[in-house]
Amino acid sequence: MQATIRIQPDDLSGDATRRLIAFHLAGMLDTSPPESVHALDIDALRDPAVSFWSAWVHEDVAGIGALKAIDTERGELKSMRVDDRYRGFGVGRALLRHIMADARARGMTSLWLETGSTEEFLPAQRLYESEGFTPCGPFGDYALDPFSIFMTRAL
Repeated sequence: MQATIRIQPDDLSGDATRRLIAFHLAGMLDTSPPESVHALDIDALRDPAVSFWSAWVHEDVAGIGALKAIDTERGELKSMRVDDRYRGFGVGRALLRHIMADARARGMTSLWLETGSTEEFLPAQRLYESEGFTPCGPFGDYALDPFSIFMTRAL
């Protein structure tokens, strides 16, 4: 299915955005032990190093995504989540491409991410692979973890 998707910067104050972030965090805790959950809460998403967007279909928040600057050349994808009602509409791909374009415009040369390794995360892994991300080792403060997969791609 294809929908008209509008992506915009989000200040994290809207109830619909906050609900999707809470749903995302709860889902992470349902599928991984707490020490393996690296999703950011609202306070962490307000860090000045983080840019946050929401994707809208009509008047609904259909997805969220963030870019955290690791340094001037590298960024990390964070808080990528599509509302279950909008899976299969291209929201995740649109958000990912938007974030990649923003990172390029900032002069970043690579993007990095951590995602889950269990079956629930297979759609996310396939999306990242289809957009050129390849497996890599832990980066930054991450450590090897059986519940995590790390990926990167050049921009």
